[in-house]
Amino acid sequence: MCANFKPITLQQLQQLGLPPILFEYSDEIYPSYKTPLLFKSEHGLEWREVLFGLVPKWAEDINSSKRAYNARHETIFQKPSFQDAAYKCKFGVIAVTEFYESKYIENKPQRWGVRRKDGKAFYIAALYEICKIENEIIRSAAMLTMDAIDHPMMKEFHEPSDVKRSVVIIPHERLDDWLSLKQSHQLNNFMNGFPVEEFECLHVPKTKIEKQTPQLNMFDLFLIRKPPRFTHIPSSSIFRYLEALVLVFFKINVQDF
Repeated sequence: MCANFKPITLQQLQQLGLPPILFEYSDEIYPSYKTPLLFKSEHGLEWREVLFGLVPKWAEDINSSKRAYNARHETIFQKPSFQDAAYKCKFGVIAVTEFYESKYIENKPQRWGVRRKDGKAFYIAALYEICKIENEIIRSAAMLTMDAIDHPMMKEFHEPSDVKRSVVIIPHERLDDWLSLKQSHQLNNFMNGFPVEEFECLHVPKTKIEKQTPQLNMFDLFLIRKPPRFTHIPSSSIFRYLEALVLVFFKINVQDF
């Protein structure tokens, strides 16, 4: 189940000769993040900003995008969240640099990345939807997945069990065919495991961001301590006080004299 990936970069975009992406997006994508989706309209290839995680037409909020980010191709025509988009062949691709999966080493999950050996971006099959929630247009998409129990690379990921899944990668040369799909029964023609010889996987630990907490010594505490507050005494009061002292002093001296 792919829940985290790095989207296509500007350099990869130019390398593949794709249209420019006219909006900003994060360097790393998680469920409910906004990401570019490529689809084909009557004007040709176009990018749309979508939520990673499909929001069905009948949804009252976008919370489903945090869960429905993967869609089993075998059941998209039965699942209420996906069936309307599936029957209408709302198929696109999410172009990625690499995607991440969990690989269990000694019963502990490790983050591994899958990417092309030649450094090019690749296309993951996606199902997209458009809906309106409180007068706001919401565009969203989910990645299609397939059985991977026999795939040489993908069967090594996820928890030890008989269930293994993989995203569906659309070959570069079949992109137009996929985006032009109009008959839902033709979906299975694209549900093939990607060629292992063109890809590689490697351990990619998640970068830990440590919050810096400065250790203060006594000198630091002295420097940041608030300065003492002095009461302001008007100059006129000071003058009268000094004048009284002079008079008293003079009086004392006169009596002594």
